[in-house]
Amino acid sequence: MRFNFPAYFSLGAATALGLLASTGAQAKGHPEAEQQVLELSKQTIALRSVRGPGNKTGEVAAVLRDALLKAGWEPKDIEILPLDDTAYLIATWKGSDPSLGPVVLSAHMDVVEAKPADWERDPFTPVVENGYLYGRGASDTKFEAALALSSVIELRREGFKPKRSIVIAYSGDEETTMDTSKVIAERLKNAGIVLNVDGSSGTLDEKTGKPLFWTWQGGEKTYVDYKVDVTNPGGHSSAPRPDNAIVQLSEAMAKIGAYRFKPELNDITRQSWTETAKIEPDPKLAAAMRAFVANPEDAAALAVLRANPATVGKVSTTCVPTMISGGHAQNALPQSATANINCRIFPGHTRAEIMAELQKVAAMPAAKFSDVTGDDSVEAPASPLRPDFIAATRKAVTAAWGPVPIIPTQSSGASDSMWYRALGVPSYGASSSMGKDSDDFSHGLNERISLVNVAPGVTYYTTLLKDLASK
Repeated sequence: MRFNFPAYFSLGAATALGLLASTGAQAKGHPEAEQQVLELSKQTIALRSVRGPGNKTGEVAAVLRDALLKAGWEPKDIEILPLDDTAYLIATWKGSDPSLGPVVLSAHMDVVEAKPADWERDPFTPVVENGYLYGRGASDTKFEAALALSSVIELRREGFKPKRSIVIAYSGDEETTMDTSKVIAERLKNAGIVLNVDGSSGTLDEKTGKPLFWTWQGGEKTYVDYKVDVTNPGGHSSAPRPDNAIVQLSEAMAKIGAYRFKPELNDITRQSWTETAKIEPDPKLAAAMRAFVANPEDAAALAVLRANPATVGKVSTTCVPTMISGGHAQNALPQSATANINCRIFPGHTRAEIMAELQKVAAMPAAKFSDVTGDDSVEAPASPLRPDFIAATRKAVTAAWGPVPIIPTQSSGASDSMWYRALGVPSYGASSSMGKDSDDFSHGLNERISLVNVAPGVTYYTTLLKDLASK
């Protein structure tokens, strides 16, 4: 495989890209796009796009806009729209058939806070060392946003003519309130398909660096917080009463902590368990996955899956007490006690339904439940197993990385995809990049991404978009 390394690639970057010879990928190089990926990644990482004073998300959008303008986009086809202290970007490459729903590339330009004093390198000074790009947003998700955008520009450079419009839709507050995410989804609710490049990816072998498998995300659990309050008249601690708010709340939380919701499967998780079992090295865990697919009520399988931190959240809805407070004085009976219960709800259930189930489990009339989640989360169904998407991703992944197992997933976290899915728009977490588990520093110190992903990433996106935007 041949690559043309731009002059400003460090030796480390060149080494990382050279490692592709060991991955099995056979695609040709795209030197101009590959150079632009690193250039845009560096420019955007250098901008502190964190919510609050000095938020530079709008400047990140301007960098990406300028790259599109230079590549031939018309100014009227690119919007940067401010919202509160942030901004979002919508750029359209018009297709030949406006009656077809567009292909949307979704990502976010904001990042979580990073304190320079805590890092080995300044988080907002991009650095390439030993084949890695370091900086806040390197893995979540400025590199991938730059990679997807550069690939769209590459398609235009190559003369591709899309039948469906291709829309680049990058939000500005995915890490916090998701206000721009909601606005974008509402504006693009006519989309044919959404490719969320912030969601899912592949895994490389820790020793060899070869691809082990690639995953795409087709659903996510609903994030919810419930507040539980118990109030009493209180009184002097020398005269205990049976209705002690702390005791009552503790009893309710103990019941909820021990409760297990009904195990469930949907099309996404059934296929996920089935495919994962084929490559799971632990025979006991693999057997439990197969048994769970055959019978979700299998007690032995459930015991194994619920004992494993990597699989417990995939079996069912989960709810856990996460905060508690109560009392007002050391020598007084508590007048109130409050707890927070955090839930990740399996798709297909409402927040009200789960709250009612928790109230029944607690069996404590004095405990008053309320949903305090706010507007930062929404109930959304899983996306369908669309044959066109599945075929296109398999073709793209194979072109980029060679033949590797492909596994659908349902996440326990939240992404911009939920806002599209809530409106009935199929959205899939389908980023191009692969990495070792030991290199995952998203939201943490010394965040980084391996530059081995640059060339196959361009191949992946150009292949995938050609397929999906041509039909």
